[in-house]
Amino acid sequence: MSTTYRVMGTTPLGLEAIAAREIRQLGYECTVENGRIDFQTDAKGIARCNLWLRTVDRILIVVGEFTATTFDELFEGTKALPWSDLLPRDARFPVEGRSVKSQLSSVPACQSIVKKAIVDKLQQRHGEGWLSESGDLYPLEVSILKDVVTITLDTSGAGLHKRGYRTKNGPAPIKETLAAALVLLSRWEPHRPFADILCGTGTIAIEAAMYGRHVAPGLYRSFSAEHFDFLEEGIFEEVRKEAQSKVLPKSDVPILAYDSDPQAIELAQYHARQAGVEDSITFNVQEAAVFYPKIDYGCLISNPPYGERLGDDQSVRSLYQELGQVAKVLPTWSFFIITSHPQFERLFGKRAEKKRKLYNARMECQYYQYLGPLPPRQKPATP
Repeated sequence: MSTTYRVMGTTPLGLEAIAAREIRQLGYECTVENGRIDFQTDAKGIARCNLWLRTVDRILIVVGEFTATTFDELFEGTKALPWSDLLPRDARFPVEGRSVKSQLSSVPACQSIVKKAIVDKLQQRHGEGWLSESGDLYPLEVSILKDVVTITLDTSGAGLHKRGYRTKNGPAPIKETLAAALVLLSRWEPHRPFADILCGTGTIAIEAAMYGRHVAPGLYRSFSAEHFDFLEEGIFEEVRKEAQSKVLPKSDVPILAYDSDPQAIELAQYHARQAGVEDSITFNVQEAAVFYPKIDYGCLISNPPYGERLGDDQSVRSLYQELGQVAKVLPTWSFFIITSHPQFERLFGKRAEKKRKLYNARMECQYYQYLGPLPPRQKPATP
């Protein structure tokens, strides 16, 4: 029988619900707290979550949780955890830390004590007075919130927003996890046209294409847990092969990515090529104001410049007014715009049906949602 692990998925504030929905779609029941989703799964589930979750930052194994208000309690609580089941004799295990609203407020001291407790436990287990730490990396974190200590083992390595395709950046890029969240929150599906007419280096359109073709976001990258001795050997390779077999061919329904900056479009095409979806996206150098596709019931998602990014608030205002004019001539399209500008709705010329608070690089934004009509259902063929 497979070992079950208590697992935590971390996510930016505002994305917890959509991340929990993803986890449940993979078949795992979960509970939601601020910035985290807790659930239980086995080794294959850890691999699947790392490969498939689009809006989660990291997948962490919860090694233990206990209350500590003194350094002695922190040491003993840490030492009591089953480190010998997780860390091999030569493991490298750096300890990161953070503390919020807790009596143990010195993060460096907490990191040092947790490290010492683990070393003591492993030395007792192996009967050695020195550990080489020359083997594979096992990244640990001690997090203390209101005196509750949570010690986790990071199975992801680099954050899951690092899909591997965006190796060159333009100005003010949006994180891949947030871009994917914008797509998932729109409820867009690949039978409808899609557009980002302010695409920058292409992240939103690429995430849409990957979602539409069922490309696992972690398909082309590696994870720290691939080297963990206590997980079944070859489990990540098995899950990768499964994911590769589920990739769909490109759809005939267009995904459009336009920008007025030729260099941005060049970068966007490069990133799409790296992600393996270049043939799914039509790129073009074009001003947003002249966007008028001859197709109905599309979905437009954009992350336009904000005043802080562009450095010229009047240009931002004019751009938002242009977006409102585009919406007027495309009555069957749905529009989804993320911005921090407080007067967006007035400039766009219409109040949004829905708004959702999100954070883009720690900047508080609103995700304005203008919901057009759904495409009419196809009538069944006459027998």
